[in-house]
Amino acid sequence: MAKRVFLIVLDSFGIGEMPDAAEFGDEGSNTLAAIFNSPKFHTPTLQKMGLFNIDGVECGTKAAHPLACYGRLEEASKGKDTTIGHWEIAGVESARALPTYPNGFPADVIAEFERRTGRATLCNLPYSGTEVLKDYGEEHLRTGALIVYTSADSVFQIAAHEDVIPVKELYRYCEIARELLAGEHAVGRVIARPFVGTCRDDFKRTTNRHDYSLKPPAPTMLDALRDAGKDVIGVGKIFDIFAGQGLTEKIRTSGNANGMDVTLALVKRDFAGLAFVNLVDFDMLYGHRNDVDGYAAAATEFDEKLKWLLKILRPEDLLIITADHGCDPATPSTDHSREYVPLLISGGPVLSGVNLGTRKSFSCIARTVCDYLGVEADLCGKSFYPEIFR
Repeated sequence: MAKRVFLIVLDSFGIGEMPDAAEFGDEGSNTLAAIFNSPKFHTPTLQKMGLFNIDGVECGTKAAHPLACYGRLEEASKGKDTTIGHWEIAGVESARALPTYPNGFPADVIAEFERRTGRATLCNLPYSGTEVLKDYGEEHLRTGALIVYTSADSVFQIAAHEDVIPVKELYRYCEIARELLAGEHAVGRVIARPFVGTCRDDFKRTTNRHDYSLKPPAPTMLDALRDAGKDVIGVGKIFDIFAGQGLTEKIRTSGNANGMDVTLALVKRDFAGLAFVNLVDFDMLYGHRNDVDGYAAAATEFDEKLKWLLKILRPEDLLIITADHGCDPATPSTDHSREYVPLLISGGPVLSGVNLGTRKSFSCIARTVCDYLGVEADLCGKSFYPEIFR
């Protein structure tokens, strides 16, 4: 039977501040602790696997006999964003953080973007994606100027009403921005943010979002697996995060529940290689919006789906659950937070109850996945393969 790995990233599910959190303005951040006391939080499956046994986790009840191997990962890269976090999970560490723009993009960058698109711009500030429509959407309807904004992440976002600027045209503007934003201004993602509505009271973003990501600076685990003839299936945001590099198949999803339904369906499908899953709702819908109960409810929903996933895994399947950064919904900030992330590994061939302690790079996951699938790869990190298998 073919060996398969299901790697699930709970986007922003941090478990406590890293030693350098204060350098990032994140001292005291702890996403898991923030949601644990919510009445919406109930994760018995994660508890049985060993989530609360992980070093440094002080909430929850430790499992007497954890079903999984467990540990925590410390990010080696200098960042706390989705792109760099996923690159590191895939075996590439980043010595420099991607650029961010707390005061908006430089005037020369905006001027060149306006010249190339032939359109004026509005805003050019860090902004909530919903509030920016309220404050600038009506002016956009009147003038046709593009709403350009950023966030605490390394992103250049362009919002436009679908009746004013057709979606394909908005995508073309994003391609122009992606080409322009290189070198010192090489942001992690350029994002198309189409919306509809008649006024500030009913503007809403559509599902036609599209991300234009920076390509990884070096070959990743995905490239190594694909080149070795393995299936590399990206579920959810994975295609966007890696700019499609290294994937053999992409499956878009509409949120966490759909992402887990796709994963459950993939378990029943024959393939050989990696299913790499991102569950973005934790971050996008709840962490960035400081919605503690919403985040807790999403964890509960995932836990229920996880229970069924564990029941149907094949004997040679390896399941890895982790995160890419934190996004503590209980702090005043709506930014990502510099936190340790959980590591839970389960499956037929895996030992149970092994405490892997604290690992110094997310990239240990990539090395372990490649070892398990029998693929040689020149990646960062140190494999924990010898410690978890019978």
